[in-house]
Amino acid sequence: QKASGVTSKSGIGQPLPFQKVIAFFVMSGILEVLCCFVTHSTWVTSEAYSSPSIVLSAKMADGTRVLFDDFREAYSWLNYNTPTDAKVMSWWDYGYQLSAMAKRTTLVDNNTWNNTHIATVGQIMASNEEDAHKLLKSLDVDYVMVVFGGLSGFSSDDVNKFLWMVRIAADVFPEIKEQDYLREGEYRIDSKAPPAMLDSLMYKLSYYRFGQAVTEQAMPAGYDRARHSEIGRKDISLSHVEEAFTSTNWIVRIYRVKDLENRW
Repeated sequence: QKASGVTSKSGIGQPLPFQKVIAFFVMSGILEVLCCFVTHSTWVTSEAYSSPSIVLSAKMADGTRVLFDDFREAYSWLNYNTPTDAKVMSWWDYGYQLSAMAKRTTLVDNNTWNNTHIATVGQIMASNEEDAHKLLKSLDVDYVMVVFGGLSGFSSDDVNKFLWMVRIAADVFPEIKEQDYLREGEYRIDSKAPPAMLDSLMYKLSYYRFGQAVTEQAMPAGYDRARHSEIGRKDISLSHVEEAFTSTNWIVRIYRVKDLENRW
């Protein structure tokens, strides 16, 4: 008991006054770090996650933010201007969006378990317009939608995805060969692009009327801002499909499949 009394009186085992101050500053520092983390996480979320692919954004040279609402514009057009039983073909990335927002049947969607269906879309996009039309009619497709970034500079478009379409199609349809769409191993959209590329449905639907568009000062008409190149074919004409809708920034382009079975 005496020893216990001495311990209590001498202050051994008791916190010193400056220890409380240190603990206060340590806890304050931890709290500040947590607050900064929350603030940073909120900013990252707003930039990365709260800007879904439906609404695209870009920053101008002066730092101002520009929004591209072309997807919603296009889906709204489909919803209000096409028959409710219309079937739309696009690359599979946009299938769920088309179903939910345009309320239209799609040929393929984000459920990619059926590789043959996706390969068929790739085959159609890689074919010339006449051959593609036969396939489209056999599948009862009414509209074809492509995503194009040549005017806006949007690089995640169908032109940049096209080689994947070709590769997937080639796994199922041996007549599609990747090398036919390359020039000496290079993927090109300019004057050196091979005939299979220039004649493909994907190329024609993406660049239809683009050859007359001026996208940047000091650049020729038909300058693709996503691929930084002048397109190789500017006088594109369509005979089996017709342009039905092009969004404000040309990011979404929709074409109606013509009914040509009874032509003489």
